[in-house]
Amino acid sequence: MAQETSRSIGPVILLGPPGAGKGTQAKRIEQHYHIPQISTGDILRQNVKTGTKLGRAAKAVMERGQLVPDELVCPMVAERLRDVDCERGFILDGFPRTAAQAGWLDAFLENEFFDKSNGCNRLPIVIRLDVDYNELLRRLTGRRSCPTCGRTYNVHLQPPKVDELCDVDGTKLIVREDDREEVIRERLNEFDQQTRPVADYYQAKGRLMTVNGDLPMDQVTAQIFCIIDNQV
Repeated sequence: MAQETSRSIGPVILLGPPGAGKGTQAKRIEQHYHIPQISTGDILRQNVKTGTKLGRAAKAVMERGQLVPDELVCPMVAERLRDVDCERGFILDGFPRTAAQAGWLDAFLENEFFDKSNGCNRLPIVIRLDVDYNELLRRLTGRRSCPTCGRTYNVHLQPPKVDELCDVDGTKLIVREDDREEVIRERLNEFDQQTRPVADYYQAKGRLMTVNGDLPMDQVTAQIFCIIDNQV
């Protein structure tokens, strides 16, 4: 596929549970359309590391074991989205997580993300990766880690060259505690409860596009590119 380097793409939001392949697809979108992938986790860590006013406030909240509130997260996101590399578009990773954040994002984009090429404000292209629950379990329980070097594998999707042994140092791979099935089931249930309102928000506005994430990776990518191309 030819890469895009000039068209204004606008904001792209990928929704989907752990194991749906959002990270892989976000990287492919980034490389194909040359727009940055924006991670709220990275934004938060950078603000804390550099000691910005928002970062100091967020650090104090996290040290109390609490979730960083929207009044701190949203201004950090806004500051990042104003950077010059986001002018043609960007991919949001881990945001919005709530319907309130989705509403804030729409308002921010309507006010500030103005597409000079056609004189229009650009609302997000919202794509949900829909994956069967049992397939999610299969993917997530297939994760293995090297206790020595930290490299990760997946016995179904990215297996080591020698079964159960690390390619780098030959150490026997382990299943981390948070990769055990009972933990994964709990994570998936929590994710569904927390993020369903975000999908409902965009569905109500007629902007939610769904892709079958059970398909082979390249077919999923092709569907995503088709959606983006048809909307820009």
